[in-house]
Amino acid sequence: MIAAELVAPRQFQLKELPIEDPGPGQVQVRVKSVGICGSDLHYYFEGGIGDTACIFPMVLGHEPSGEIVRTGPGVTGWAPGDRAILEPALYCYHCEFCMAGKHNVCEHLRFLSTPTDPGFFREYVNLPLPNVIPLPQQLSFDAGTLCEPLAVVMHSMKFADPRPGESVALFGAGPIGLLTLSVLRLSAAGRILVIEPVAHRRELALQLGADAVIDPSTTDVVREIRNATSNRGVDLVIDCAAKGGSMNHALFAARNAGRVVYTGIPGELTVPMQFHEMRRKELTIYNVRRSNHETHLAMQLLVEHPSRFLPVLTHQRPMDKIAEAFDMLEHYDDGSAKVTIQI
Repeated sequence: MIAAELVAPRQFQLKELPIEDPGPGQVQVRVKSVGICGSDLHYYFEGGIGDTACIFPMVLGHEPSGEIVRTGPGVTGWAPGDRAILEPALYCYHCEFCMAGKHNVCEHLRFLSTPTDPGFFREYVNLPLPNVIPLPQQLSFDAGTLCEPLAVVMHSMKFADPRPGESVALFGAGPIGLLTLSVLRLSAAGRILVIEPVAHRRELALQLGADAVIDPSTTDVVREIRNATSNRGVDLVIDCAAKGGSMNHALFAARNAGRVVYTGIPGELTVPMQFHEMRRKELTIYNVRRSNHETHLAMQLLVEHPSRFLPVLTHQRPMDKIAEAFDMLEHYDDGSAKVTIQI
């Protein structure tokens, strides 16, 4: 099979790899489409994320959908040709955190697309049965790639707890930010302010329901948010960017006793935080670690509200153009938001 291996920062190579037989309890999947995630961009451009460095060569990609090819011993309920959403997280199911239902912080967690577990920018993958979920016929393979990032958003909502009528400041209108915006609109949140430096993404945010957009490259973001809320601040801040000072801007944008949720992942190893702003307001701070069994809910939202979410999908590229796709996202070319790789 062909795989796109990252062999150095900003350098992919296509390589022929062997196809292994599925083992007991596994299914073999022909990968069809994979979304490019922000964490993939960190690995590609920066050679790592925070304290997690790339181990080359590595295969990225963890937002996949595909088609069943064959099944291993002991597997029932699946047949060749069945369409599926593919979960990238491998849990042990036996540690104290798994037993407590917190699988996303499993003590022995493996996540396909991080060192040293290959991701889905390859033609075939063998997965444990729990990691394969039926893809509804009304969703395309491309639409299926949104299940993983939307599941992350749904996990963030457990912390954000948006209440009807509450004001929200949302930093970042990349794919995660836009999906978050759509979920906030479905939750009956009140006024939503979106902070985004890229013009076409601000326009997409307005199309998906933002009440106002702010360009942080041309104005004082915190002052604009305070002015828009009569100097009170917003009830809820969600930072899906984690760059350009947004992590501290979030603290200043929140009202006293407000909630701040960090969904984005900063590229830096350490991030200086304005502790005293957080302390004086007695803010509640959350960070999000991927998702925790929210994929079925994400899929239900995609089926029931396609117009809310599918506009995030803007571009497709074949696997032999994968570097071009990553470079497009670096420069925000051609109105790009979510770009999928066709395997």
